[in-house]
Amino acid sequence: MNNKKIVFSTNSDVKIEKENVTKTLPPSEQYLKIYLDKKGRKGKIVTLIRGFVGCKKDLKKISKRLKISCGVGGTAKNGEILIQGNFRKKIIEILKDDEYNVKRVGG
Repeated sequence: MNNKKIVFSTNSDVKIEKENVTKTLPPSEQYLKIYLDKKGRKGKIVTLIRGFVGCKKDLKKISKRLKISCGVGGTAKNGEILIQGNFRKKIIEILKDDEYNVKRVGG
């Protein structure tokens, strides 16, 4: 279901804003940082992947692959992927196999 609204106007002064589409960089040019976090999550640990440069569609595609590989839930929004649980080692291996530049951040 699409939530976009269509508005027709005969006024020539109306400016139409185009959706900002970011081109996705190839994996070898991506620099992703992998964090563990539990702040604001009632003590539950999540794995965060930050630094992705690209469109939402590609971000969600990577997120889906990681969630399936780890067998857990998660989400992708605001340029970051959140995977429920501590799967930092497994995610680093998966992303390195896909030729992403990955850096482990934190303890």
